[in-house]
Order: sequence, then C-alpha cells, then structure tokens
Amino acid sequence: MDVTWWKHGVIYQIYPRSFLDSKGDGVGDVCGIIGRLDYLAWLGIDAIWISPIYPSPMVDFGYDVMDYCGVAPIFGSLDDVDCLLREAHGRGIRIILDLVPNHTSDRHPWFLESRSSRSNPKRDWYIWRDGKPNGGSPNNWTSNFGGSAWAWDEATQQYYYHAFLKEQPDLNWRNPQVRAAIYAVMRFWLDRGVDGFRIDVLWHLIKDATFRDNPINPAYRADQPDIDRLLQLYSADQPEVAQIVAEMRHVVDAYRERILIGEIYLPIERLVAYYGENLTGVHLPFNFQLLFTAWKASSIGALIEEYERALPVGAWPNWVLGNHDQRRIATRVGPSQARVAAMLLLTLRGTPTLYYGDEIGMHDVPIAPEVAQDPWEKREPGLGVGRDPQRTPMQWDSSPFAGFSAVKPWLPVAADYAQINVAVQRIDATSSLSLYRQLIALRRASPALSHGAYRPLSVAENVLCYERAAEVESLQVALNFGDKPVELNFSTRSGKHVLLSTDRQRVGCHAPRILHPNEGIIVGNAADLGRLGPHDQ
Repeated sequence: MDVTWWKHGVIYQIYPRSFLDSKGDGVGDVCGIIGRLDYLAWLGIDAIWISPIYPSPMVDFGYDVMDYCGVAPIFGSLDDVDCLLREAHGRGIRIILDLVPNHTSDRHPWFLESRSSRSNPKRDWYIWRDGKPNGGSPNNWTSNFGGSAWAWDEATQQYYYHAFLKEQPDLNWRNPQVRAAIYAVMRFWLDRGVDGFRIDVLWHLIKDATFRDNPINPAYRADQPDIDRLLQLYSADQPEVAQIVAEMRHVVDAYRERILIGEIYLPIERLVAYYGENLTGVHLPFNFQLLFTAWKASSIGALIEEYERALPVGAWPNWVLGNHDQRRIATRVGPSQARVAAMLLLTLRGTPTLYYGDEIGMHDVPIAPEVAQDPWEKREPGLGVGRDPQRTPMQWDSSPFAGFSAVKPWLPVAADYAQINVAVQRIDATSSLSLYRQLIALRRASPALSHGAYRPLSVAENVLCYERAAEVESLQVALNFGDKPVELNFSTRSGKHVLLSTDRQRVGCHAPRILHPNEGIIVGNAADLGRLGPHDQ
C-alpha cells in the first residue's frame, strides 16, 4: 500500500472570507480557521486548501496579489499563519495554500516598476505589446470576465495583457526572472511549513509566442459569457507550460511530502497531460468533470471509465464536486441527490476534495444585484456568472448570522440557516453532516476505499454500481440517481450487509434487492460492520 498522505486523504477547501470571523468585522480570517480545526479533525479532514490570504486590493477578493510573501491584515498576519500551521499539524491536518502565479495586482511593486517606463528592468516581467498598425488591441483575445484582454497604458503607449480584470496584469512566464521570483515565493512558504500549493489557472501561464488571434467559437450563444465567443486556442494551454510545471515540481520535490495541485479546466485528454512526462508534473491536476457532466447514471459511469482509461500509468486520480467558482452541489442536483453525490465522491478511486459547507448541504444563496460583490457578475450581469451565491458564510449554528460573525457578514447568510447548520446536524444521526463523517471514516478504515481498484459492475435504468477492492476486502457501491425505487441487478455473495446508506435505516441489513429512490449504499462483509465508520456523534 502506498501511504502517501495526499493519496488516501480528504482535502477540504476553505474560502477564508466566509469560514469564520474571529475579529467582528464581518469577514472570515485565519484565526477563524484555527478556531474550527477541532471541527475539521472531528469530521476527518486530512488537509485544508485555503483560497488566497495575501495582501491585496481585493478587486477579485485575493486573486489580485500585491505581495506573495505576506498576509492581508483583514485575514491576520504571518504569525497567525505560523500558529495555524502548528495547530493544524498538531491535529494531523496539512495546509495547502493557493498560489496565484499567472497574474498579480496592478498595485504589486513588480507591475508598478514594469509600467513606469519601457526601459525599466522589470518591463518584460509582464506582457506588453504595441497595438495593430491601424490602431486597436494587439489581437482579439478576450478577458475571462468579459471584454478585451488588453488594457492601454497611456504613459508608455503600449497595451498590457490581462486574462482576467485589467487590475490583474499577467506575468510573462517566458522570462526566466519571473520564474525564479515565483519559485522563491514557493520556497518562502515551504520553509514555513506549508504542505503544498493549489496553483491557480495553471493552464494559462504560457501564451502563444506570436499572439495569434483566437478562432471564433461556432457554437457560441448570446446567453453565454463573453469569454465563450472565442476558442482559447492560443491564449492558454500551450505546449511550453509543461516545462514550467516540471520546474515547479522540482521546487516542491526538494521538500518532504509536499503536494502540487493544478487548477485546470480542460477536457480529460488535455487534463491528464498535466501529470507531466514520467509523472513530473503536478501530483493532482484537478478533475472538475463531475461539475459539468449530466447528473445521471449512464453519464457518470461513462465519465469514470473514460477518466480511468486516460490516466497515465502510475498517476493518481482525484474528484471534485464543488468550489468557490461553481454552483454548489445541493443547488445543482437537489438535497436528496446531494447525499448520493457525497457517497459517489467519497467512494471513487482517488483523492476527494470537499468545498466548505457542502457537508451540511449548503446551497447557493440568491444575491440581490445591489449587494453583489463578484466583479464578474458586475461586468456581465444577468448571465448567471456571479460567484457570490456559493461563497456565502459558513452556517455554524442558529444564532444571528449563523454563528459566522457577531456583525453583518460581507455576504448574506441563507434564509434557512437555522435548520441547515453544523450545530443542528451534529446531533442528528440522519443529517448530511453525519453522513459525510461516516463516509470519511469508512473511507479511512477501508483499504478498498482508500486505495483499492475500481471495477464497474453495471449501469441500468438510473443506477450506477461499482466495486472497490484491495487485498482481501471487496465493497460494492450502488447509487440511485433517480426518484423511483429500482431493482439491483448486481449479485453479492451471501453474508454481505449494508455498511452505510444514505438512508440510515438500511445500515446492518442484508444486501437489498431494491434500492430506494435517491439512495446510495455500500455493501460489504457483515464482519466489517463493527470496524468501519463511526455511528456515534
């Protein structure tokens, strides 16, 4: 058995503005995370990925970095991060920081120097281009937040490139000085004890050397965001990015048991390329396919098999159900199917990543236009691109503001927070939180689930069945993606019992012939009932 921590562990993403406010200013912070480490340990989390906490003007809420080696005062201090590392490590929890190497804030000292004159030594640290001879932007590339990706600088009479907001100029990763500077940032945090990085928009780092126009997207519709008008053929996912990823991996490999995770929104055949030649790329290129695949047994079953076939030899898979940029799983599939989704995520082969609040069934919160915070929503209103609904405060209890803060939070809490919160669900054996905790414990105790092989069994009607097996243990999983009872058509040997079900009444029963509506079950040997998973609170 490979005991590498990130292979058998569960990762939990925290959006720090929304986890817990310890200072009473309506914004979550590092000390708030420290204050809830015992909860995360109780839940069974192995690692926390924290969205950016660096000093920033917060135009894009931390993804516009002004200092890579500091902490924004709104979140705390370097001392607080050191305390977080000590306290988390003392509980066996690793800390993964968000690294944002594609772009900085336009207030970063590097960019202030770069735009000061064409002759400044840092001019080439960013992407500057002349306009077309007849006027206009250097090419047709568009910003991910709408409009042109080129901003005109009057002082130096050139355009600079920004894949996101104009306040987020892209670094020039073809410049070796830029690479060295970011690798020094990585070492700064690794030396402090950080356990790895999630690399923001990794596939964007290198752009086409000749800046060719992107082709028109023939499938574009008027109700889609502006970025979809073009196919991002030349502005992202260039072959040269592989060398950068290998260099980042070299930096991390100089430290013991550290991890690189890449944010990569690409089809499977391109996604798996980021494992790198001979697995010298990122350890885990984030697999977001469950976010966009139709929620039915046939589609999910086909996706799993396609992904498993595409993985390079020796590569470790991973799965994601939600994050700070996508609608919450309970909103996408409904509360009943969200429980089935939890069982899917935590029984598939590979590392699962949870998004804060999904364990209690948090859903997207409607945000009125006048209180919208997300810059993308403000630039392209009415298209449903706003990310505020999935970034609302964590719901801890039934007190005012859901126990997140003593004052009005930066985003509103859900109207039903008095029913959907940690305190209520922690004492309810049938709750979503109890299900997540039992699934995580079962996964940790079971060799089959933590590192065993995946074998599809059947896809019939709306039920997906598969087996996980390792050493002498074999477990079967059956998931009903529909709202009607379905007869199971995979056979189990005698002595098989339900180890865990999204319907608690099934636990301990003999393997059933009928699967209830919206039910998922894990079937194993009767002897495993006392060994696997907590049933206490």
